[in-house]
Amino acid sequence: MGLRERWIEIIYRSATGRRSLRLFLAPPVAVLFFAIVIVLPMLGALWLDRALRLPGLVPAPLNAILGAPLIVAGAALSLWSVLHFARAKGTPVPLNPPPRVVATGPYAHVRNPMVSGLLVVVVGAGVLLRSVSIVFIVTPLLVLVGFIELKMLEEPELEKRLGQEYIEYRKRVPMFFPRIHRD
Repeated sequence: MGLRERWIEIIYRSATGRRSLRLFLAPPVAVLFFAIVIVLPMLGALWLDRALRLPGLVPAPLNAILGAPLIVAGAALSLWSVLHFARAKGTPVPLNPPPRVVATGPYAHVRNPMVSGLLVVVVGAGVLLRSVSIVFIVTPLLVLVGFIELKMLEEPELEKRLGQEYIEYRKRVPMFFPRIHRD
């Protein structure tokens, strides 16, 4: 069994293990994930901007006029997504997911609306903080790492745990960006 398969098995066992343990671990894992994947890279980007003396991305007060609505919109999308997970008796943390495919609300349009919302928040924070590095380095890296993690680990685990229901959902619904239909 290769490293990838081991990680998929760890996620699968966590997601199907004792509910009480999953509920206990979900909050600290979510905080740790957010700190490592979002906060640290953004702090590093701000340090890089200062170290390289990069100019501000957008002049004030335009940075607030553009950045704040992006943060609010991205946070609203992520919160809407979390609420749909909660209704299905799960959390966004992979070790405590809903026991079935969630295909309502934002999940009817994209498979990963929490990730999409979080990326909008990061871009908004980059604009608000006037950070070239957050917008043009951190955000693309998060997209790349997120795509790889979803394709290599999360989707195979979802297929293993949820079976044909998830396979059909994945065929119907795009990963990050909703389809625009002409009627």
